Amino acid sequence: MQTSFSDYEYANKKRQTRRERLLAQIEAILPWQELLAAIEPHYPKGGGRGRPPIGLERMLRMYIAQNCFGLSDEAMEDAIYDSQAIRRFVGIDLGREAAPDATTLLKFRRVLQERHLTEAIFATINAHL
Repeated sequence: MQTSFSDYEYANKKRQTRRERLLAQIEAILPWQELLAAIEPHYPKGGGRGRPPIGLERMLRMYIAQNCFGLSDEAMEDAIYDSQAIRRFVGIDLGREAAPDATTLLKFRRVLQERHLTEAIFATINAHL
């Protein structure tokens, strides 16, 4: 993958922001594989008509970042476009793909709520910590 000017500039900046530090701590402490395993059986697989689903890990990372920063669905979509730190955490390269839209995040959250997976996520994180 070719490095963009923006990526180069970002990698060579002198100071790490509070947002970057928080996201790095979240990255390091969360039990990602356990969380993904809890959600995966309930996540749409695709293969049918329409647009294929966004990757589960990407959606979980968006959901976690959204909750950490107290953002609405629309604000989370905007934050991906505005913040390189959030883009890196979520794993989106805007040079190759668009960010998932607010409706996609809304549908993901509904799946989590309808299947009581938000409680499972919270319990898994608390047990890990």
